[in-house]
Amino acid sequence: MGREAGHAVVLGASMGGLLAARALTETYARVTLLERDELPAEPLNRRGVPQGRHVHVLLPRGSQVLGSFFPGLAGELGLAGVPHTQLARQIRFVVSGHRLTRGRPGPIMLQPTRATLEHAVRRRVAALPGVEFVQGCDVSGLVTSAGRVTGARFVRRSGAGGREETVEADLVVDALGRSGRSVEWVARLGYPAPAEERIKVGIKYVSCFFRTPPGALAPEQGILVGPVPGRTRAMAFMACEGDRWLLTVAGMAGDHPPTDPGALVDFAGTIAPRDVHDVIVRSDRLSDPVTHAFPASVRRRYEKLPAHPEGLLVFGDGLCSFNPIYGQGMTVASLQAEALRACLAAGRGDLAHRFYRAAAKVIDPAWQLSAAGDLALPEITGSRPLLTRLINRYVSRLHRVGATDVAVADAFWRVAGYLDPTPALLRPRVALRVLTRG
Repeated sequence: MGREAGHAVVLGASMGGLLAARALTETYARVTLLERDELPAEPLNRRGVPQGRHVHVLLPRGSQVLGSFFPGLAGELGLAGVPHTQLARQIRFVVSGHRLTRGRPGPIMLQPTRATLEHAVRRRVAALPGVEFVQGCDVSGLVTSAGRVTGARFVRRSGAGGREETVEADLVVDALGRSGRSVEWVARLGYPAPAEERIKVGIKYVSCFFRTPPGALAPEQGILVGPVPGRTRAMAFMACEGDRWLLTVAGMAGDHPPTDPGALVDFAGTIAPRDVHDVIVRSDRLSDPVTHAFPASVRRRYEKLPAHPEGLLVFGDGLCSFNPIYGQGMTVASLQAEALRACLAAGRGDLAHRFYRAAAKVIDPAWQLSAAGDLALPEITGSRPLLTRLINRYVSRLHRVGATDVAVADAFWRVAGYLDPTPALLRPRVALRVLTRG
């Protein structure tokens, strides 16, 4: 489908907003992004992305989708020093207390810092015909006519004396994240709020950069250690551009890491494999620790609503925000953008219903994996029906068998990388090995 006349407005220019904008440019002649921050000209962290200074990964499927939207992006990031990593070969993953064996070579994943990735994607989006960024503005509401959303209102924080302005649009996409106000705005139009699923994880994570001794962990490019019952701590130590490694240490259910650098390294020692902790101790710390808190995973079920206002879509974390220790967010946002592109290619009619159903299909497996992982910890409050308990027992056994069985580990690696759907873990050839080995 070629570009048509029309104007789309995206609220928010973080990764979700940028990916939505890229999908929209294939249908709309003009796309305007409204962003609260003044966007940096260099790959720098910014106030509007407080989680940006912690470990991020773009899983193999997310890397593939970004490659389809932005040809050559992986090569560009590689020239900037971003590691290209074989997930199943170069990541040490300790999950359910078991270290998964290395799998077979497969598609790569990218390991940039959030600032570097967002900067590269923002430059690509800004170069597209018809794209405009309006920076340093606060979105104050929607413009409506006869029950349809026809634009957005915003206030520039400088240069306009606080005067409210409006921008007209054929479609408004709310990519403001979990704090977006579309639920409130749509309620004023008489539409019901979506049902919510919420898991209170009470997570806090602390991060800082290190420079390790040369080749200290080669050929590994990352170490991930998940929580287990009785120890709600997790960590990631990942190579990134600039010949640096980024350490992120997390604690849930009130067991939070300290911010003192020495105490943080000691805290990491309660989680990290001994050889990894030894490397951290011998490494040079390059930055002060930074923190971020995440109270709860939240999923909003827009796909179950009977009616939606025309002219508005909620996108990204506004639909579902995950416990960040699972590293799913940017990959799921890329899959939502892919779904939006497909929905627009099929036409603009009944767009909200079609998009929310399509987005739910890509969110479902990510939510199932993260929710099951959280609820496997007795310290996390939440309902655990029989099916959830059975799934968690099966997955725990799969991890145990996957410590020595390459076929089982490969099945998990492919699901974790979003290359296969979650039910692939239940295929007979995998289930038989899980249930009869180990």
